[in-house]
Amino acid sequence: MSGIWGKKLELSLFGESHGDAIGITINGLPPGFEIDLDQVQVEMARRAPGSSDLTTPRKEKDLPEILSGFLDGKTTGAPLTAIIRNTNTRSKDYSLLKDVMRPGQADYPGRMRYKGHNDHRGSGHFSGRITAPIVFAGAICQQWLKQKGITVSSHIQSIGNIEDERFADQQEVTHEQAEAFKKDQLPLFDGEKKEAIRDLILEAKEEGDSVGGVVETFVLGIPAGYGNPFFDSVESTLAHLVFSVPAIKGIEFGSGFDITRMKGSEANDEYYYDENGQVKTRSNNNGGIIGGITYGMPIVFRSAVKPPASIKKKQQTINVREGKAAELEVEGRHDPCIVPRVLPVLEAVTAIALTDLILGGN
Repeated sequence: MSGIWGKKLELSLFGESHGDAIGITINGLPPGFEIDLDQVQVEMARRAPGSSDLTTPRKEKDLPEILSGFLDGKTTGAPLTAIIRNTNTRSKDYSLLKDVMRPGQADYPGRMRYKGHNDHRGSGHFSGRITAPIVFAGAICQQWLKQKGITVSSHIQSIGNIEDERFADQQEVTHEQAEAFKKDQLPLFDGEKKEAIRDLILEAKEEGDSVGGVVETFVLGIPAGYGNPFFDSVESTLAHLVFSVPAIKGIEFGSGFDITRMKGSEANDEYYYDENGQVKTRSNNNGGIIGGITYGMPIVFRSAVKPPASIKKKQQTINVREGKAAELEVEGRHDPCIVPRVLPVLEAVTAIALTDLILGGN
């Protein structure tokens, strides 16, 4: 089981949902970098469970304990390791699921891959809970990027069939607006859609079901010239980490699949010099990346988030111990929609990817 990623910034992820703790080791942070732990905790709280009736009632404070690589408020240059204690587990809720496979979850493929030895409690290492240490690492990277004038943010593009406006539809999105989105559980360009989205999530919860959606992530202030063609392109680096987030089933950059309906004269992002002599483009159909390299416009991409698989509605499945068909109504504490909690996770992996590229001079 591999939990290691990165080149200049190397991450090692460990732990299970119902184990003693989850955590991460970060190699490659520049020495002497001052970390605002209060701001890190703000990001952790955005992802933490039990924050409202839109999320799982499992409550975890998600307080990271830094074990190494940090002294007097600054990085030492040694590997930075942090753990997050699991304090509110109810493993008995998952006793049935050792044998009865949840549709849409990693129970069956995980059992086959690890020959039945994987920790099934709370989905073990497959759980979305393991994204908490990723948010910790991403929060540090966002602070490092912010010193360079780079802001990573996101908004809810859609929940079910309710659509927000796109980033491309806005005349201008400022760094201040991007930061304000982080303070909102349901960040939208069109705030009038908020109640409808809230009602849709609560309706699914009442039915014992779940809903998915789309998150649009954007990066402001990224200069031209980062990335590489082919294997280490900005898109491939981001996509690698985005697809490492549980429940992500698709990604598109800029205009995405809609660009296939355009002619070249429409799809091409024409260059011009602005009043400050800076190179800009009149559109951003390519999402800030051409040839795998940034061109100075905002990076924009959308991620498809599937509905949570653990639902109370009765479903058909199998009992692998008995070797026969079974019916399942999943008990326990589960999110009716993870889109609001996945926003900080997607921002975190975006910041991690860009930090790795920039540290590598790529």
